[in-house]
Amino acid sequence: MSQSGISNFNLSGKALINMDYSGNIFRPPSEANSILLQVTVGCSHNKCTFCEMYKDKRFNIKDDKTIISDIEYAAKNYTMMRRLFLCDGDALIVPQKKLLRYLSEINKKLPWLDRIGAYANTKSIGMKSHEQLVELRENGLKIAYMGLETGDDVTLKAIKKGATSEKMILMGRKLKKAGIRTSVTVLLGIAGEERSIIHGTETGRVLSEMDPDYVGALSLMLTPGTSLYKDQAEGKFKLPDAEGMLKELGTMVATTNLTNGLFHANHASNYLPIRAKMPEDKEKTLNQINSALNGEIALKPEHMRAL
Repeated sequence: MSQSGISNFNLSGKALINMDYSGNIFRPPSEANSILLQVTVGCSHNKCTFCEMYKDKRFNIKDDKTIISDIEYAAKNYTMMRRLFLCDGDALIVPQKKLLRYLSEINKKLPWLDRIGAYANTKSIGMKSHEQLVELRENGLKIAYMGLETGDDVTLKAIKKGATSEKMILMGRKLKKAGIRTSVTVLLGIAGEERSIIHGTETGRVLSEMDPDYVGALSLMLTPGTSLYKDQAEGKFKLPDAEGMLKELGTMVATTNLTNGLFHANHASNYLPIRAKMPEDKEKTLNQINSALNGEIALKPEHMRAL
């Protein structure tokens, strides 16, 4: 999946049980050591056919009193943590004045932080002007995570992502123009067997046009409660096997051209962990994938894969 569910922990491994959390909390893998500040509950879109994470939550923005209280608690207890992530599914949807108020309070109470991050979708990015995004960046929002999933418009429509590939490109560029680092997630297998190579090719095209700072490729693992899981059970959707996933990944890497980005597929869901600095590691990475396809590199056993 494009997000990972966790409890919030400090660097000693102690659970942060004194901050207010509603339901399960999700964050990107790269925010594993971040303070998790829940400013919204659920996802403002919450229609994707592959995602069950927020189905039990009705989207809302938490009240100021609770958020300020959590910021104060974090300021007193987690002075060794250098990053903060705004949860839940799309904190950028918070109205500008309110979001700036939160950022101001964070900067005042936790001045040692290196960066603040948040999920963002095309709707919430589109609602912010360039000037507003710059203002957010100047107040500490240094990175935004976008779930592209695929660059194939047919698949984007099928999974009810709520945006076209062109909209994804425009909104990704908008973030970059404002100086906010972009991390884009893609899902291997999301197009099924039938459109696997098309998905790989089109995703590479869109990533190249977005030119994000980071790309994270995860392998789709279908979960009960999603419509895509039901489609698979009814024979309407077939997930590519390990070899199919690798071929798709190879196609994606081959067609992705980043000016200075990191393409990684080292999530627990993936059969073959890769980490490539683009463009310099591209050929080496393609050789690694081909070696795996030829049986020269062992793949992660099925029982060790996880969401």
